[in-house]
Amino acid sequence: MPARAYHPPAPTGRLSAARHFLSDVWRLTRPYWSSEEKWAARGLLAAIVVLNLAAVFMEVWFTQINADIFNALQEKDQSGFIHALLVFGGLALVFIAVAVYRLYLNQMLQIRWRRWLTERYLGDWLENQTYYRLQFANTGTDNPDQRIAEDLRGFVQLTLSLSLGFLTNLVSLVSFLAILWSLSGSVTIPWLDIDLPGYMVWVALVYAVAGTWITHKIGRPLARLSFDQQRYEADFRFALVRLRENAESVALQQGETQEARGFGDRFARVVANWWSLMRTQKRLVWFTSAYGQIAVIFPLLVAAPRYFSGALPLGSLMQTSQAFGQVQGSLSWFIDAYVNLADWHATTSRLTGFHHAVQTVRAAGRDNAGVERTAAMDGALTLDGLALTLPTGGTPLVRADLTVQPGDTVLITGPSGSGKSTILRAIAGIWPFGHGRIALPAGGGATANGSMVLPQKPYLPIGTLRAAVTYPAAADAFEAEAVREVLDAVGMAGFADRLEEEDHWSQRLSGGEQQRIAIARALLHKPDWLYLDEATSACDPETEERLYGLLRARLPGTTLVSIGHRPSLAAFHDRRLTVRRNGDGIGELAAAG
Repeated sequence: MPARAYHPPAPTGRLSAARHFLSDVWRLTRPYWSSEEKWAARGLLAAIVVLNLAAVFMEVWFTQINADIFNALQEKDQSGFIHALLVFGGLALVFIAVAVYRLYLNQMLQIRWRRWLTERYLGDWLENQTYYRLQFANTGTDNPDQRIAEDLRGFVQLTLSLSLGFLTNLVSLVSFLAILWSLSGSVTIPWLDIDLPGYMVWVALVYAVAGTWITHKIGRPLARLSFDQQRYEADFRFALVRLRENAESVALQQGETQEARGFGDRFARVVANWWSLMRTQKRLVWFTSAYGQIAVIFPLLVAAPRYFSGALPLGSLMQTSQAFGQVQGSLSWFIDAYVNLADWHATTSRLTGFHHAVQTVRAAGRDNAGVERTAAMDGALTLDGLALTLPTGGTPLVRADLTVQPGDTVLITGPSGSGKSTILRAIAGIWPFGHGRIALPAGGGATANGSMVLPQKPYLPIGTLRAAVTYPAAADAFEAEAVREVLDAVGMAGFADRLEEEDHWSQRLSGGEQQRIAIARALLHKPDWLYLDEATSACDPETEERLYGLLRARLPGTTLVSIGHRPSLAAFHDRRLTVRRNGDGIGELAAAG
């Protein structure tokens, strides 16, 4: 059965939606802070918090020094002015050091957290071929590469910057509230005849609340637009990478026009969504810019009557203006961080969706949904009542009952699309869709003298030629001389001196050369069970016969299960099976006539 998509419960109401989002953030955040790195992480975070608090304390001190400077200027007190400047200079040096190490430690924590999350997400994505099964699951998860490479980076960066920014602004608010309250004095509201103490505090509060409400009204679409922009950008980038990886096929078929049309369609989505982002951000910037500029002059206008009445000296007026700016800025944190909050919401939603999709697919794999896989007691490979379907279920594609004893050589033929390769995928454990039982020989794991599957199009990692030949083992798992010898054996002696040369070998080598590299891998690893899915179809018949002759001569005890079409392959196999379609169109594995 295919894995079902995870659909988180739909939140009802804004408060419920906020709780649901914060719950997602907590699930993404908590594992690292309780992991094996928790003490180092907590220590770094504590140091960053202390430095942030120290910066707030120094900003409070700066306002007092500024007041002393302006008061000294007003009083023409030269010695007091020089003393205030010296204190200011010393404090500025300390503030610079705090700013440098606050950034440095923050970046250190970011990369440590991102590294831990990346390793965890990569591990979950790669475990039990989840990366392969995910493409068949109806999860709505697009571009997992982007979610691991970019969204994790964005989540870590935004989570730290927003949480520390909120904490810093909260402490700054409390610190400067006291200063602003003490400097504000009181004002009488004429029509109510009420004496309002600390009136500048109330003005700052009303100003910030009104600005926050308007900002949210204007910028609400940003979260959805940011989510879509990331997806469209990733779709466009993936299409470009796919063309590069299939450059030869496209060039041979002169498919540039069709590729350009596809690129144009994908980029059109990028542009259309970008215009929507631009319009929303334009409206938001209109308001926030006006809001910020008014905030510069607004406290002076409000406090000016007390200055002109003589209740405030010039230094205290400037201190009041600065304190008002700090209080108003702290209360307006939501306005300044709104775009980042929208990006954070989009990034968190993408990571949460990816995490749930991976967990759903992994759970389905652990439950062995559909095909049952067991260990064979007699060392044979047994397919018992195997019926394989599409990931969506429905009528079986192919049915198979088969027993292969150790040392057997079996050739499976049949028309294209009849389900031959799907049988090998089920044996390899990457196709759980259907029902029946597969009993696998003990020690049948990939390589390490277990089993090896050679697909029609081999995978060649980007790197050295030596690493491509020894894959999936490390490049140094075999002696260089052994690698050169198998290359010579498969007819690629001309590459024997290029083992340490790095290249994109899947684009450098022809299809036949890539398949010869795969045969060389088998000769190196010497698996007990070797499955070949048209693994020599790109080679000429003479080369194909020579490669199979090498396998039989050098791996005499290896069990061979091959899928192929050429009649000449029958000479290298003791048994021949074929897949025939019955009257219902279902493929059935049977002995060849």
